[in-house]
Amino acid sequence: MTPFPQPTPNPRPRRVLIIAAHPDDAEFMAGGTLARWHAQGASIHYLVVTDGTAGSRDPQMTPARLAAIRREEQINAARIIGCEDVCFLGYTDGRVEPTIQLRFDIARVIRQVRPDVVIAQDPQFRYGPTYINHPDHRAVADAALAAIMPIANTRLAALELIDEGLEPHDVSEVYLSGPVNPTVWIPLSAADLERKIAALREHKSQMGDWDPEAMVREWAAFAAQRARGRHRL
Repeated sequence: MTPFPQPTPNPRPRRVLIIAAHPDDAEFMAGGTLARWHAQGASIHYLVVTDGTAGSRDPQMTPARLAAIRREEQINAARIIGCEDVCFLGYTDGRVEPTIQLRFDIARVIRQVRPDVVIAQDPQFRYGPTYINHPDHRAVADAALAAIMPIANTRLAALELIDEGLEPHDVSEVYLSGPVNPTVWIPLSAADLERKIAALREHKSQMGDWDPEAMVREWAAFAAQRARGRHRL
């Protein structure tokens, strides 16, 4: 039986769309990779599904105020990565379901941006040793994959989008961040990691006094170790 070839990452994507549930998710998911691809000439685009209004335990905070804060933080963080195009869908934080409406909203952005690469999360990832995956992450990931195919790329699946003047678009490659079964590791430079860390630090409403640098460098070292192990097989 002939084994499937090992997938290799796109060395130079032209246009990248990252689909994230909350403000700050994109930087955690793939901030270093986005920074690397931007440095190589890629156009980077963000799609943030929720308003981020559940991300506070401060009794004095209001949803409207937090939404405005997190929107500004996300725009500033994206700019560090190299992205000037951040689309906010404004779904209520913590209440996302993978509905047909959400699929259409994501597919609409895919048809507008027309990326060759999409980054999303893995809808199958539910928990780790010290972490329960947020249900919004799973819902948005599920809807994103369903939006990529068939709604974004099939004409008769979304005549409503045709009526809006949005022709179908095929995404060439899809990358899942934090996958249950990883198959690809993107090599990052020191500069890529520095931009990821700097972008994460913009999310002050979520970080508080915690600095993400140690965690980012630990993740990077772990990924590099896993990548070396895969190449030895």
